[in-house]
Amino acid sequence: MLNVNEKQFFGQVLPDFTLRDLAGNEFNLSSSLEGKKGAVVIFWSSTCSHCVRYDSTFNAFAARHPELAFFVLASRHGETTEAIKKAVKERGVNFRLLHDPMGKVAGQWHTQQTPRAFLLDGEGKLVYRGAVDNFKYPEDPEYLAYLEPAIDDYLAGRPVSRTETASFGCAIQSVYYILPRSL
Repeated sequence: MLNVNEKQFFGQVLPDFTLRDLAGNEFNLSSSLEGKKGAVVIFWSSTCSHCVRYDSTFNAFAARHPELAFFVLASRHGETTEAIKKAVKERGVNFRLLHDPMGKVAGQWHTQQTPRAFLLDGEGKLVYRGAVDNFKYPEDPEYLAYLEPAIDDYLAGRPVSRTETASFGCAIQSVYYILPRSL
C-alpha cells in the first residue's frame, strides 16, 4: 500500500524490482540497466481501456529505442496471469509484460493508475514521470507527446524540458476491487 508520507524526487534512484513475465522468466530492473542508457517503465493493465490505445506504441518501443531497457508491468490489483494472457492474445501484444501481483511495485513507485510512464537514467534515477501523451491521436492538431520528447532530450544529453505530466487512466487499486463478493 502506498505511504502518502513518502515522496519521490527527480534524480532519486527508484526502487529496484524483480518480477516474472507471463512465461515465468524472471527480470530485474537493475540488472537490465547494465549496458543500457536508461529504462522506461510503464504501469499497465489488461483491463484498462486507456492502455489498449498504446498497444502498437509499446509493441514498437524496443525497436525504436534499443538503447533503453523497456518494462511494462501489469499491476492492477487482482489482475490474474490468465486474464493478462487472454488480453495479450486477443490484442496482438508482443511487448514483454511483467506481472506485478497486487500492485506491490506500483505502490513502491507511488503509482495509482494505468498507464503511467517512468523514464530512468542508466543508474535508475528518475528523469520523467507521467502520461505517454495527452490521449489524443497523433493526427489530431491538439496532440502532445510527453514521453517521447523526454526520451529525445535525455538521449541527446539535454535537460528534459518537461519532467512531469499528469497521468490519467484506470485505478490500480480501488475499494471496489477488494469489497467482499457477497454484500
